[in-house]
Amino acid sequence: MWVQGHAPPTTWGWTRLRGLPGQNVTMDEGGVPLLPDSLVYQIFLSLGPADVLAAGLVCRQWQAVSRDEFLWREQFYRYYQVARDVPRHPAATSWYEEFRRLYDTVPCVEVQTLREHADQVLHLSFSHSGYQFASCSKDCTIKIWNNDLTISLLHSADMRPYNWSYTQFSQFNQDDSLLLASGVFLGPHNSSSGEIAVISLDNFALLSRVRNKPYDVFGCWLTETSLISGNLHRIGDITSCSVLWLNNAFQDVESENVNVVKRLFKIQNLNASTIRTVMVADCSRFDSPDLLLDAGAPPGRVFDLGSDSEDEEGGPEPVPAPARAKEGLRRFLDGLLDARAQPQLSEHALETKVAELLAQGRTKPPEHSMADASKLLIFTTGCLTYSPHQIGIKQILPHQMTTAGPVLGEGRGSDAFFDALDHVIDVHGHIIGMGLSPDNRYLYVNSRAWPSGSVVADPMQPPPIAEEIDLLVFDLKTMREVKRALRAHRAYTPNDECFFIFLDVSRDFVASGAEDRHGYIWDRHYNICLAKLRHQDVVNSVVFSPQEQELLLTASDDATIKAWRSPRIVRIHQAPRPRPHHFFSWFASQRR
Repeated sequence: MWVQGHAPPTTWGWTRLRGLPGQNVTMDEGGVPLLPDSLVYQIFLSLGPADVLAAGLVCRQWQAVSRDEFLWREQFYRYYQVARDVPRHPAATSWYEEFRRLYDTVPCVEVQTLREHADQVLHLSFSHSGYQFASCSKDCTIKIWNNDLTISLLHSADMRPYNWSYTQFSQFNQDDSLLLASGVFLGPHNSSSGEIAVISLDNFALLSRVRNKPYDVFGCWLTETSLISGNLHRIGDITSCSVLWLNNAFQDVESENVNVVKRLFKIQNLNASTIRTVMVADCSRFDSPDLLLDAGAPPGRVFDLGSDSEDEEGGPEPVPAPARAKEGLRRFLDGLLDARAQPQLSEHALETKVAELLAQGRTKPPEHSMADASKLLIFTTGCLTYSPHQIGIKQILPHQMTTAGPVLGEGRGSDAFFDALDHVIDVHGHIIGMGLSPDNRYLYVNSRAWPSGSVVADPMQPPPIAEEIDLLVFDLKTMREVKRALRAHRAYTPNDECFFIFLDVSRDFVASGAEDRHGYIWDRHYNICLAKLRHQDVVNSVVFSPQEQELLLTASDDATIKAWRSPRIVRIHQAPRPRPHHFFSWFASQRR
């Protein structure tokens, strides 16, 4: 266990506070304590946690003082360097037990190293049951593992016969019967094409393959048998259109009347941006018990709604969007021809302005009510540069949850060519990771910030990015930023070489990889870094067991996967088996 700002303590004897000496050595001959409790308390305040526990073994009086709530409250805030205005975790029963939880239940002890991959390990994902997990690697294999006390390899699938360059992402469906695996095609260095494969976990058969462009859309499950993929269509030099598709996992449907694919959304991209990294949040799980408090949070960052600010109630009759767009475009072009548009626009700025005007009358407005939303589609995007600096959110309504219906949007009016985003979060930095809390309510985002006040003048030259990674937290129920940013981990690659660093969130903790050869674990409530997990190279992915947050896996460019367990679990597994009680031994011998 490592806590920022502290050296690792010696053995603290969590399991030794059971029996105490029968004689109270601090009593005089009349049975009066030699030292009053108040003085012992003041002495204990000057000791560290380990020394307090050791002193508590001396006698009953010291033991009672060593478990004092106010004493451990001081020890807690001092040792973990938590801000004094942050209250105790609402589920904690005492300050002593809370101190023990943070020290004893964080998965920071390395228990196994897996070396079966031949190249960099890029991603890890657990099954919902926690019995299995999958790994993806630059060696172009997808490996499926049994998560027993000792982890073992169950199956390895080589994707090179399908013209894949490497595997990059995987996800189990809700009932753990299918595995989605995402990969990158072989091709030129600047190629952005990829593919998604669906693998049966019953017999490891490859059930279907779906094109995915750009490859860092990754893909995700929407239902147990349908998945989301992406496609990209170039419109201009820096203007494009991203289409998100809903695909049936079983594509060997014989009936020509049954759709296996349907378009979900079509979204315009400006200034060389694209949609990447799609994930789905289940709104029905937002009412799960919530233990994350807003203490110490900055003023909430309000999400930008995708609505047109010109349409307000009480004003004159609004002009239809297509007519408004045509009039705006006509005026803009007239200004250019008359040389009245000042200052003169660059080619990229001109293309962006024309694309915005053309899309104004052909964009379907967003849904304003969250009441009917079944799930939220979340993805990275942008509006100023190719660097992903925004998070887009679209509601997925119940009727969109199936591939049944029009395939290419035939039922849509001709004017509705693009879909507007329902919400946009601008993080003013390069997004390099996202993850959802177990109840799907909180979105955690790894971001490398732009300099304060920076302006993007050229979409192909985004601002420089910080080495320090900010781990931001957003509440998808209230659409607000909560908590102050978590920090400790670092990254060093520039904008054009940035890669995704996968993070994961458990009930109490959040973990992330980093380029500084470590994985990190923070407490979600107190916003403190609790553990630093060492590898020999970049840590690309971390994942908690969904059934046991005291088990964490980390994957690295050093071609290894490491399993980490909490000190508490390690002690349980290493404890000798109890011998039969003498009474039962005697009882058994009498029955022979």
